[in-house]
Amino acid sequence: MKPTVLILLICLTLLSYAHAQTIKLDLKRLEPIQASMSIQMIGGKQVLRVLKDTTVKEVDEPTFVKVKGVNFRNGSIEVKVLSRLLKDAPEYARGFIGIAFRVNEQNSKYESIYIRPTNGRAMDQVRRNHSIQYYSYPDYKFDILRKQSPEKYESYADMELNKWITLRIEVKGAHAKLFIDRISQPPLIVNDLKLGPDASGGVALWVEVGTEGFFSDLKIIKQD
Repeated sequence: MKPTVLILLICLTLLSYAHAQTIKLDLKRLEPIQASMSIQMIGGKQVLRVLKDTTVKEVDEPTFVKVKGVNFRNGSIEVKVLSRLLKDAPEYARGFIGIAFRVNEQNSKYESIYIRPTNGRAMDQVRRNHSIQYYSYPDYKFDILRKQSPEKYESYADMELNKWITLRIEVKGAHAKLFIDRISQPPLIVNDLKLGPDASGGVALWVEVGTEGFFSDLKIIKQD
């Protein structure tokens, strides 16, 4: 291989990693939006704990912790999540936990993919089919999408409460894929992100009613 070609390949490889970030989840780097946050120890490791603000009664709302100083359009977001049910969780709680992305500055528009860990091993096949959910705020919450396009924006994957699960979302234009625990095939594919291919914005760690959510090892790779 000619030296010039080798140098070019090295430069391209370095460039592909230039936008990779490992985000330390400390409180100074994070902003809670209709949620509370704290640092706790699990298994000897510091992790981020997030709870939804109990005054927010609507579902699929911006109830998350937003990472400061991130503008994301295309690339990948990876984070480890662990979900538990709170003692006062309502009957319909499922351990909802996930990622919001392309969040605008006002937190009034964003895309999100989240999981329902209790559904992963439910003895009801319909519930299993609803283990993973995509929604887009504010116009396409889960109930609207389920009514308009049944099964299109939901899927199944094996998962449990109180277990660390690796979520990775890959985004390009109007397309997104969710991978779980480094499996080679995505359990959920979305080919029409509702905010469109050119949307960009922040990244946030999202929880819903009844969830005690924990997050660790956040990594963001931009490919703009």
